[in-house]
Amino acid sequence: MNGVLAATCLAPRNAAVLALRGYRAAISPLYGDVCRYYPSCSAYALGAVQQHGVVVGSAMAAARIARCHPWAAPRFDEVPPKKNFRYSVTSHGFVVQPSHGKG
Repeated sequence: MNGVLAATCLAPRNAAVLALRGYRAAISPLYGDVCRYYPSCSAYALGAVQQHGVVVGSAMAAARIARCHPWAAPRFDEVPPKKNFRYSVTSHGFVVQPSHGKG
């Protein structure tokens, strides 16, 4: 897949990553450390969107939030990795097509 097409296909995913990073920077600190799960729901949502895309990742995050209630036992719950994940994640969390060292 060429670079422009890949960037176009990854634009919704990276827009969601940007929104989640903004939430984690601006709103999440106001709540403090209240999550029953590790990682927090916003970190889980970020990882799910990065790995699985906007639609599937958002559904996974919604299911995680639905499982979170005052009677839930605290536990470690990470995003299941996607088989054949063919992209790279930058240090800022954006999903990009990996370079193959050509040129």
